[in-house]
Amino acid sequence: MVIRLAGHGVFCLAALLLAGLGSMALGYQFGAMWGAIAIAALVVATAAALWLWFGRRRLAGAGALVAILAVLAVWWGGVSPSNDRDWAADVAHGVTASIDGDILTLRNVRNFDWRTEHDGVARWETRTYRLSDLDSLDVFTSVWDSPAIAHTLVSFGFRDGRHLVFSAEIRRERGEEFSSIGGFFKQYEMVLIAADERDIVRLRTNYRKEDVSLFPVDADDRFRRALLMSYLDYGNRLAARPEWYETIFSNCTTVVYRLARTLAPGASLDWRILFSGYLPDYLYDHGYITTTLPLDEVKKRARISAIGQQTPANEDFSAAIRSGPVATLRPSAATTTGAVKGP
Repeated sequence: MVIRLAGHGVFCLAALLLAGLGSMALGYQFGAMWGAIAIAALVVATAAALWLWFGRRRLAGAGALVAILAVLAVWWGGVSPSNDRDWAADVAHGVTASIDGDILTLRNVRNFDWRTEHDGVARWETRTYRLSDLDSLDVFTSVWDSPAIAHTLVSFGFRDGRHLVFSAEIRRERGEEFSSIGGFFKQYEMVLIAADERDIVRLRTNYRKEDVSLFPVDADDRFRRALLMSYLDYGNRLAARPEWYETIFSNCTTVVYRLARTLAPGASLDWRILFSGYLPDYLYDHGYITTTLPLDEVKKRARISAIGQQTPANEDFSAAIRSGPVATLRPSAATTTGAVKGP
């Protein structure tokens, strides 16, 4: 009796999970009308499997459930990412790069002039940099709601004063809104955006009113260059072979971790990679940012939103956000013995 009840329970749970997850996948992929039709068909098929099972035709019921799973699995495996959709303006292009000796050429560097958080003058630029001028590495975190979750951006500074920011983002279609649940069901592709700080950081500090912090990373020249090369390679690979954004396993912070681990194989997986609002704690514990001050003080000095909002549009935004308290977090030549070492 107990075994029979347990069997019924397991079968019902499997059917409910299959119907629930399958319905969500169908809904996100097919939209309202066709999604409703597909979900209805799935519910009817699952109900039929349950009817067979409880009608004492358990083998047929189990076979029907397996068949439903197989059909969904084949369909799901065929849902492929694409670079060819009607994209939202701010993610219309991913960065690609080429190198000729010391000269780095980047195509599709975003440099929008934002008027509101949703509207701006679009500018996609081709820029050149000297790799030998690579001079600094910074991590930005941007919190918009829960302090446990932050968007992560990585900025490379050059001796001519320019800064280049990389941000792994969801690639929304025009009119599409972000859904963390949708990120589990292949709703969005991933795109690597390279942008000017006056665009991508100022958008967050001045228009979205997010809580943005800047953490200078104590890294040597080899590490900075190797990490930059990893981002460039990732951008080129996405252009050739698109990938899905995944809420947990492939998002803005796990991409940072994956790239960093390529350069430092001993880096350990940490819960603060998933709860990206605590990424500064992770960086602090591993000595990637200054540890000469208590962590709470480092976080306090790293906050730059107020400075960004006070900086006139015609002033050097990158220079402004690096003035004030955050300037005391910059690694000096005297502290590079503890820097992250390159390969």
